[in-house]
This record gives sequence, structure tokens and C-alpha cells, in this order.
Amino acid sequence: MPDPLGAYRRSGADLPFGFPERAHGVAMEGHFWRFTHVATGRVIIALIGVQQTVRGPWALCGIGTSGGFWRQAVVEGAECRRLGLGARTLDGRFFGDDTRVAVDLGPDARLDVTISGQRRWPHRLFGGSSYFQSVPALNQYWHPWLLGGTADGGAVVDGERWDLSGAAVYGEKNWGRAGFPESWWWGQAHGFAEEEVCVAFAGGEVTAGPLRTEVTGLVVRLPDGAVLRLGNPVTSPVRATTSDSRWRLRARSARWQVDLDAEAEPAHALVLPVPLVEERRGTPGALEQLAGRMAVTVRRDGRVVWAGESDLAGLEHGGLARAEAAAARRRG
Repeated sequence: MPDPLGAYRRSGADLPFGFPERAHGVAMEGHFWRFTHVATGRVIIALIGVQQTVRGPWALCGIGTSGGFWRQAVVEGAECRRLGLGARTLDGRFFGDDTRVAVDLGPDARLDVTISGQRRWPHRLFGGSSYFQSVPALNQYWHPWLLGGTADGGAVVDGERWDLSGAAVYGEKNWGRAGFPESWWWGQAHGFAEEEVCVAFAGGEVTAGPLRTEVTGLVVRLPDGAVLRLGNPVTSPVRATTSDSRWRLRARSARWQVDLDAEAEPAHALVLPVPLVEERRGTPGALEQLAGRMAVTVRRDGRVVWAGESDLAGLEHGGLARAEAAAARRRG
């Protein structure tokens, strides 16, 4: 029988009050977890992207640290959860959902943590992409489903054992068609004076057929638990100015104003891969710093309601040409 809703979701889109966390079956479906251990000043990330091709699905997995360690792997055979959040490789090297992340990319690249005390995305009408989530066949959708949680477990990276118990946890999903814009930008931070606070943003050129526009979404979870989402081009636009070392966002709505300034040293950034779907391999795609500085000020009706700084911010500047040039310089 015809399944119009299934076909709609396979385009990448979700209806209002839908379930963006669930698998869509698009060309690229990525999951990302970030663990910030404030007491030690350490950050570790884990990611998996499941790609659908005519020859079957495959995964690009990775684990990296604020100390500069990065390990990635291409794995044949992978799947995303149909009725929940998460993805896994069929050989057991990577498993991640909303309660546990377990990675084994070698004896010096292992992670096993559980996640409790979750502070999940609170708005049921739309996810992180706002009303753009209802537009079919966009090149990218974004949903920061976990704005806080507590890790229990540890990792072995680069010959060193890390205790991650008590680390703050952030999780997001991104998905869309094969291919990437010329440039994109992203950031996320815990590690503010108030442990309840979480800040995340993602932006770039959004396309659907001949339609093109530049959009940045900005999310702030305030100390009282309220979650702001700005980035609707008409009602709450975000102006973003980015480079390899600086990120400047200015967001405005009728009542709210958010100013974000961040900086990081490009020499310390990881060169993260993006998938070339049909080629079944990764290629340098983005420069990501795991311990940059972020300063944020939030105003309501012109009055400051919260301001804070973190020195453990994740900051990314994406673009294939940019990342390949950085990788080539490091290879010498």
C-alpha cells in the first residue's frame, strides 16, 4: 500500500509534533555525542554517520579528544534505530543511543559510558531545525536532542585511561542528502559556571532544489531550564560571522537578544571527516576545536538575564577545501 508519510520522512522531513530523533533513511544520517569533564578540563567526542548506498549501508565512525587525539574507521554494515534515537555498526565496533555510547576502534580508542539525568529537547512542535524540518529534501537538518546529562564510565585513548564519571553530555543528530555546502559553522558548550546551561549552534547554506538560503540555528538552555531557540529568518534571525579562529553570532527576536563570541586556535583543531557516500570513504571536511572559549550574553526586553563564559567549547568551521588544505599542511 502507498505510504505517503513514510515517503515524506524518507525525504528527510518531519511533520510538526513529529519524531526527528528516529531514522529517516536518507543518504546521510549522523549522530554525535560530546562529553565535557569540567573538573579535569577534558573533552571527548564520538560520532557515527550511517550512509545509504545502492550497495548497502556503511558507517563512518570516530572518536577524538581535546588533547588532539583522533581515530576514525569506515565500517561495512550499519543501521539507525527505526523507532528511537541511535545507530550502530553490525560488527559491534560502535553503538550509540540515548542511554549508552560504546566504541571500540582499537585498543587505544575505546569508550563506554552510560547517560543519566537527561535534559532533552523540550519543544514538541519542532526540533532544532524549527519549521525547516517540515521542508522535504533539504541538504541538512539538525536536531540537538540532548542539552545535558551525566556520564558514567570511561575511555582509553592514546594509551591513557580517562574516567568520565560526572561529565556533562550533549547529543545531536544531523541528516540530509549527499553533499555539503561550501562552508558551515557549528559550536557547543557546557562548562559554564551554572552546570545546567548548554549552548549550541549550527549554520550554513540550506538548499532544496533551486531554493537557497543561509540559516543559523542557536539554542541556549538557561539556568532555570528554559530553552531558547532562535534562527527563524523572519522572526528571530541570527547573523553569523565565522573564520577558522573566531565565531560571532548576533540573534534577535521580538523579546530576546543573544550575543555569542567565541575563539579558538586553529593549530589545535582536529580535522574531522565527512562521508563521500557512494565512494564509501571519508574525506577531510571540517576543523573542530574541542576546548575553545565561548562568551554568551542573553537579554530579554533589553535586560541581561544571563551571561557566562566557557573555556571548553566545541567550535567548528566546515568546508571540504578548507579542511583538505589543513590536512595537507599537517602531512607536510
